[in-house]
Amino acid sequence: MDDHPVVREGLAENINGQTDLMICAEADDRHEAMEAIKRANPDLVIVDRALKTSSGIELIKDIHSCWPRLAILVVSMHDATLYAERALRAGAKGYLTKQEATRSIIEAIRRVLNGEIYLNERTATKMLGRLSSSPDSVTDPVVDVLAEREMQVFELTGHGFSTRQIAERLHIDVKTVETYRARIKEKLRLKDSNELLQLAIRWQKEI
Repeated sequence: MDDHPVVREGLAENINGQTDLMICAEADDRHEAMEAIKRANPDLVIVDRALKTSSGIELIKDIHSCWPRLAILVVSMHDATLYAERALRAGAKGYLTKQEATRSIIEAIRRVLNGEIYLNERTATKMLGRLSSSPDSVTDPVVDVLAEREMQVFELTGHGFSTRQIAERLHIDVKTVETYRARIKEKLRLKDSNELLQLAIRWQKEI
């Protein structure tokens, strides 16, 4: 599922153009996706990591919990190792960006359906580098302690969005964003909003 109709239509056209592949269902949100999977019983699900009304990572967790053998491929606007890592931890078997999806989606689908893990070469190299480096550099407190919604607020903070702008983008109210910010500061042991902003900006530059 993807919350951007143009992107979804392009991927669907590409997939349906294959003689051995077919889109059997589409969905606009988390609830529709779960219902569509029950109804269509697909071999693979394509999920957008960032959705308008819900979290793609939480959807992946839901799908993996209900159908642990169902293959999940993530298509995301984010080209970062940590995003791919979170998706794989949640139960996905592949991760590619929307920019590369148009030329690589068929290869990714076939490899994931074949039981393989699909990552582009750059992401795979970076991930292996993290895993093979010293233990201190492998762990990332942001990735390890923040829940998915908190992670979204943290990311948008790092991109310079105000509390109101974050609320509008995530379709939640301002007080909820403030609650998430408070939880983030507590989990990351930050003294105030200025420390949160500085860490979020620095983290965005490093990923």
